[in-house]
Amino acid sequence: MGDAFIRHIELLGYEKRFFPSQHYVYMFLVKWNDLSEKVVYRRFTEIYEFHKVLKEMFPIESGDINIENRIIPHLPAPKWFDGQRSTENRQGTLAEYCYALVNLPHKISRCLHVVSFFKVRHDDMNPVTDSQVKKPEVFLLPKDSKQSLTDITGPIVLQTYRAIADYEKSSTSEMALKAGDMVDVMEKSENGWWFCQLKNKRGWVPAAYLEPMDGPDESEEQEPNYAGESYVVQKSYTAVEEDELTLKEGDTIEVIHKLLDGWWVIRKDETTGYYPSMYLQKAGEENSVKSELRNRSAPPRRSTIRNAKSIHKQGRKQISQETYRRNSKKYIQSRWNMQGNSQNKANVIIEKNEPQENKAKAQPAVPPRPSKDLILNRCTERTWRKIL
Repeated sequence: MGDAFIRHIELLGYEKRFFPSQHYVYMFLVKWNDLSEKVVYRRFTEIYEFHKVLKEMFPIESGDINIENRIIPHLPAPKWFDGQRSTENRQGTLAEYCYALVNLPHKISRCLHVVSFFKVRHDDMNPVTDSQVKKPEVFLLPKDSKQSLTDITGPIVLQTYRAIADYEKSSTSEMALKAGDMVDVMEKSENGWWFCQLKNKRGWVPAAYLEPMDGPDESEEQEPNYAGESYVVQKSYTAVEEDELTLKEGDTIEVIHKLLDGWWVIRKDETTGYYPSMYLQKAGEENSVKSELRNRSAPPRRSTIRNAKSIHKQGRKQISQETYRRNSKKYIQSRWNMQGNSQNKANVIIEKNEPQENKAKAQPAVPPRPSKDLILNRCTERTWRKIL
């Protein structure tokens, strides 16, 4: 796979923080070329410093040599004191700046300076907070104000989901829910934890507790892949339910179905079962399982939620483990048959080739003996006297 680059940046709003002192940060949803979507937080002073360095890197495109050649967008300098009003008023300018930035020539929009600035930092995942200080306040950009150039590259990102049951948070980075709460999903992670917004609150929520408003089926959920993808277990887990698997760190398995609640169906030899995706790493890739994920418990499964109440008459489509096992067995058997046929074909070719190599070169055919009349008519007297 090639180098990472950004395909879209969308301004979600801004956040007012009170630790270590009162300040404002902008929230950006960054869409990458691998289809992942990450939320990052940046102060305007950081963005302006980034902009200044970008202009220095590309003096022609920034118009320093000839103003007519400028293609890098303008960005006003920060004020001596940025209050909430100036932070709010600057949102439109920033949204247009991000749209123009991503659509610049690749040598600019995909350069290391741009990619590095919008990569997820540790503070983006775990913002510095203090329990004794007032919690941050989040101000989302109104949806109707997003009807601008930024909508050309994709639909509105924030999707509304409904909580199907009460959820009590177990850490400060999570958010508690009541059945029926309507939340905006800001980031969907494969590990089953989704970053959500509820009024002025935000935090991680188990995807199993959320359902889309338009129907029970998750359109983003992939179909089973019985060919399987090779993964390596990064953290041991002991099965709690009958349809789960117990594995040790270092085991190699095959993922055959990736589910949104973070519990993937995997295959170990000829056995299938559920396993937390946050404890798995794709084979051949560098270890990217972060320490905070390794220390966090796996999200709850949908089947373990009590008193769950859906607004949809039809339930979610579920595949039984027997179906997974049966289809896996068929696939493995067909794979073995294909391997066996290829080996047999190879053997047949060898058997056919061996006699050809050992055979002597073909001899010319012996012509038939000429008749007596033919000898008398065509041969000399000396010849036919010797033969007859």
